[in-house]
Amino acid sequence: MSNTIQAYRGSVLHFNDDPAFAGDSYHWHEDGLLVVDGERVLAAGDYDALAATLPADAKLHDLRGKLILPGFIDTHIHYPQSDMIASPAPGLLPWLETYTFPTERKFQDPEHAGDVARFFLDELARSGTTTAMVYCTVHPESVDAFFTESSARNLRMIAGKVMMDRNAPDFLCDTAESGARDSEALIRRWHKQGRQLYALTPRFAPTSTEAQLELTGDLARAYPDTYIQSHVAENTDEIAWVKTLYPQARSYLDVYDRYGLLRERAMYGHCIYLDDADRARMADTGAAAALCPTSNLFLGSGLFDFPAADAARMRLSLATDVGGGTSFSMLRTMNEIYKVARMGGTYLPALRMFYLATLGGARSLRLEDTIGSFAPGNEADFVVLDPQCTPLLARRTDRCESLEELLFALALLGDDRAVAATYSAGRLLASSSGTAAH
Repeated sequence: MSNTIQAYRGSVLHFNDDPAFAGDSYHWHEDGLLVVDGERVLAAGDYDALAATLPADAKLHDLRGKLILPGFIDTHIHYPQSDMIASPAPGLLPWLETYTFPTERKFQDPEHAGDVARFFLDELARSGTTTAMVYCTVHPESVDAFFTESSARNLRMIAGKVMMDRNAPDFLCDTAESGARDSEALIRRWHKQGRQLYALTPRFAPTSTEAQLELTGDLARAYPDTYIQSHVAENTDEIAWVKTLYPQARSYLDVYDRYGLLRERAMYGHCIYLDDADRARMADTGAAAALCPTSNLFLGSGLFDFPAADAARMRLSLATDVGGGTSFSMLRTMNEIYKVARMGGTYLPALRMFYLATLGGARSLRLEDTIGSFAPGNEADFVVLDPQCTPLLARRTDRCESLEELLFALALLGDDRAVAATYSAGRLLASSSGTAAH
């Protein structure tokens, strides 16, 4: 019997390469079919070509008029900051002191952490995001709560305990030794348990001593298939601070490099003020950049340099950076990255924005054989977008004459209302009708 086979008819889009560097970078089936067998993609292509191959008992879902894409991948986001999103502050460092640290203090309470994790995962699902690289707090309880909730929903998630042993309130500091010990215990408990993956998470260089970064590097070598996540070169005041703390380092990025923290599966948020040597080093090591335009604009941090990053062939992905970012929506984040690029003199096509939010994220995470496209055998994480979801979008998309125009309208005018449904591992997570499966 083939009762696990579900087929979704609509306009199907996914990528095989970065449109900035490849002419044949995507698969577009205007009348398409996505075929799912249980938790995995069986096929994706033209409806006329695939419909006849369906078993008689396969269930066909008619989504004509809607767009079916791989689920969005958010490569830099802080789940504990859900409750302090849109908090006013004149810059990054006062924002941390005034709002972030007091909010994160509460996550030593497992019940509170679980409540926020549930809300956070619901918001991701409403926004079409099926995978995220997530910062927890310094408390191991915050990681256990997050992974307990994401595991129960069978989500492909990456997360880790923040490590910081200086320049933070005492109530949020670990030690170099306790941070490493707690992180290793969490790796053993959660890494590769179901669809959960662990990320070593030194918050950023100013809040870690050399001893802590050294022990983090030791863990990265001991567990080479784990992830690494941190912040780099976000803000000029922060960069000056790092220089006083690590005067021997050539650059902010070099601080991490000295401790073995640049490698594949290492994700660095922001990367605004890198120099050419930094960019070349990121490309050589396989480390990736998470572009966070919404938070960069909100905090006044600066504009990402696309031409320099592309010249170095850095791996790039897109991220909301909630709660510095002011929306969980990757569509709204595309809106902001387009404007950031324009302010820097670069035109960013919609095709590339959608690539960065799907396959670009998967490639940056070295998960391109698992998520990010509809290649046969990939996990069936996908989002259904409705171009008719608002009167303005409907009016604009009715006049679109190309795929690029359609995607551009969704990116510039869309938000969570455009998400008709979100599926993870073939299972409905959320829909615009309000139903959700947990």
